[in-house]
Amino acid sequence: MFKLKLHWQILIALVLAVIFGLFFTDYVKYITWMGDLFLRALKMIIVPLILTSIISGVANIGGASNLGKLGLKTLTYYLITSLFAILVGLTLVNLIQPGVGADLGFQKNVSEIGSSGDLGNILLRLVPTNIFDALAKADMLAIIFFSILVGYFINKISDEYKNPFINLINAGFEVMMKITSFVIKFAPLGILGIVAGVVAEQAADKAALMGIVQRLGLYMSSVLLGLIFHAFVTLPLILRLYGKVNPWHHFKAMTTPLLTAFSTSSSSATLPLTLEAVENEVGVSNKITSFVLPLGATVNMDGTALYEFVAAIFIAQAYGIHLGFVQQFVVVFTALLASIGAAGIPMAGLVMITVVLSSVGLPLEGVGLILAVDRILDMCRTTVNVWSDSCGAAVIAKSEGETLKV
Repeated sequence: MFKLKLHWQILIALVLAVIFGLFFTDYVKYITWMGDLFLRALKMIIVPLILTSIISGVANIGGASNLGKLGLKTLTYYLITSLFAILVGLTLVNLIQPGVGADLGFQKNVSEIGSSGDLGNILLRLVPTNIFDALAKADMLAIIFFSILVGYFINKISDEYKNPFINLINAGFEVMMKITSFVIKFAPLGILGIVAGVVAEQAADKAALMGIVQRLGLYMSSVLLGLIFHAFVTLPLILRLYGKVNPWHHFKAMTTPLLTAFSTSSSSATLPLTLEAVENEVGVSNKITSFVLPLGATVNMDGTALYEFVAAIFIAQAYGIHLGFVQQFVVVFTALLASIGAAGIPMAGLVMITVVLSSVGLPLEGVGLILAVDRILDMCRTTVNVWSDSCGAAVIAKSEGETLKV
């Protein structure tokens, strides 16, 4: 029986969703429930998947030297790629200067956008006061830290307890991957509901939409050009030069999670699909994927880092505020840290931009300038975030001597 591959089903669902959202706006409410249900199913499995995958991965890595080596490689990759992304944004935003002459009359209420607090909270959030509360609230930084501790200290107990414990965790991870495979089958229907709702909302006032695009076209172009350069030049070069991996073959293997990331705007919600694709299609071992990818979905946000920097400079230019070299360096550093602290959920980067603005004294009201087009950019930067995670897993796997399928 002829059956389309999942990524083609998702692509068809995307096209149908755009058509449905544009021309059948009044009927979109009858299918959006599919998107809500799909996202709920993904969120249902995220916490147990991350908990079991990281504990399993760290426990199977073995001793402190192996964990330290893999952890150092992972964090080095994440910091370098995020910094490259920000530098691309810095170059483009200073060349294009999208905020110069921007119309400040176009603003939206930003009262619901709150600051994420002092940057020191990112470090404090690593240590949960109550792990069960962290699990209930899906506090990923705390869950990852706790999981790494459990996985590491499993190897410190006697074999009598260690082996059954590791078997239990590995079995739990396998069960979660089976559930993930089941949920993934409904991705096309879920994406149809999600994207149709977004398109219908944006197209409700087509005249206003055109005005938004005209006013913010340069800003959008700066962000999108930066994301495109990072996704199609920087990361493929790293794949080719350091990982000896064919970027095109790797891209084809990642089609399904990338399309899902674009549709859901959530790297955390896409994580189950990313794990499955990197392990089964790319050929990275479970030892690498179960450690690198959950960590990446939380702290490796290349697209978000680039967006936060460009958005901050755009707002400064729009208000006529000149930022010198030192101030721009502060924005670079803060955008890097804020991207690490951003949650892998839709519009998390928009919330974290308030931290970046506060770091150099820019008005938080400036967020109102970029709210209208943020959803479109959010979809794009999330895709870049997931693409970078997958590239990192492949590069690190090759550095560990693994043979991949791509």
